[in-house]
Amino acid sequence: MIFDSVLKTITEKSMIETGDQIVVAVSGGPDSVCLLHILHKLSNQMDIRLFVAHLNHQIRGLEAHLDSLYVMKLCDSLDIPCFIKSIDVPKYCEDNKLGLEDGARILRYKMFNEIKARVGANKVAIGHNKNDQAETVLMRIMRGTGLQGLRGIEYKRKDGIIRPILDLNRKDIEKYCVEHELYPRIDRTNLESIYSRNKIRLELIPYIQKEFNDNFIDSVIRMVQNLRSDSDYILNEVDKEYAELARAYEDGVYLFVERFNTLHSAVKSRLIIRGIRALVGDVNGIEKKHIDEVLEMSKDGKLNKKINLPRGIFVYRKQGYILLTKSILEESNIEYEYAIEPGKDVFISELGKTFKSEIVPLENFNSDELKKGLQFLDLGKIRSSIRLRNRRQGDKIRLSGGSKKIKELFIGLKIPRENRDKVPILVDGESVVAVCDYRMSIDYKIEEKTEKILMFTLE
Repeated sequence: MIFDSVLKTITEKSMIETGDQIVVAVSGGPDSVCLLHILHKLSNQMDIRLFVAHLNHQIRGLEAHLDSLYVMKLCDSLDIPCFIKSIDVPKYCEDNKLGLEDGARILRYKMFNEIKARVGANKVAIGHNKNDQAETVLMRIMRGTGLQGLRGIEYKRKDGIIRPILDLNRKDIEKYCVEHELYPRIDRTNLESIYSRNKIRLELIPYIQKEFNDNFIDSVIRMVQNLRSDSDYILNEVDKEYAELARAYEDGVYLFVERFNTLHSAVKSRLIIRGIRALVGDVNGIEKKHIDEVLEMSKDGKLNKKINLPRGIFVYRKQGYILLTKSILEESNIEYEYAIEPGKDVFISELGKTFKSEIVPLENFNSDELKKGLQFLDLGKIRSSIRLRNRRQGDKIRLSGGSKKIKELFIGLKIPRENRDKVPILVDGESVVAVCDYRMSIDYKIEEKTEKILMFTLE
């Protein structure tokens, strides 16, 4: 029954696929031992390979050493490779000014990822259960959380973390261990009210179950499932809006405010979070007050404002957009111009990029096989010398819809004002051949009588 329940969770959440290589985090306690035993039973059925990771935190002396020995023997009996590491977690926490729980979690996940990379695994299985889910949600409520926090522990993450026994309660896990004579280790510190989570587990939840609702944990899980559904809908809307109004350039992430300011605050705040995550990789250290500051500066009439966020993030409000960046914004006054010899590479120092070109006969040219970012033109239509420069006053390009000023083109493409002087333009004498990475002039397009083609790109 328990095995079938876990298999159902794995299938419904698409956690494991045939051929997966999985690092299983095993402390030696009931949860992780149950997880390992079930995955081992699945390994032949699903053709998956398992590895075990165990961390001795050097907190419980002999008891911790016995935990490691137990895990080694269990892995030996199951013929599973086992990796054991011992780290002075208390010292690490003291040196880095971290709480014991936070520091231990950081070191555990660091170890899991190291082993994952070492053995070429693609997933890490963690033994969180239904009780852990309820405890986590309660802790987040006490700290003050939003909808994202009330989603609770995720079944799987993009980084390969999976939690196959998240739908099992602790009693069923302990029963499974007894039935299969696994004799897991018991961490006595989990039975002491010395940490916030332990107090919630040992005191608060039993009190609520006794005095208010004996099915309290299941009630919390139902709430989490409902809120996760709502959250998924909002995040789907955020995905669509981010694709429409956000652009990532080398100098940062741009959010264009014309559309941004028409959206609900729930979507806008998540767009800001998405932009910050795209810029620095995560949102650690970013609080609601910081998001509210950015929301305030997005309003009309807040032009040329700047705020500083944690992690060295600068936020600028400019005409038409908000810029999230790690750089202090400076107005662009650069001007550059380079002679281009077809087929030769030229380094553009102002951009830190190289203009690369290649001459190809028409019979060897296949536009379907070209990589993204590659442009091409009829070399025979070049009338003067080819140069690469940034924009000049009065520049125009001939497109299928007629002649267009480069300034108007940049506005239509939503290229930020301070980036426009950096965009390289390929010219034939004074005629604009191409706006690199964006548009080609129809005057230089390839035709049946074309003999030689110049392919070019910026790298």
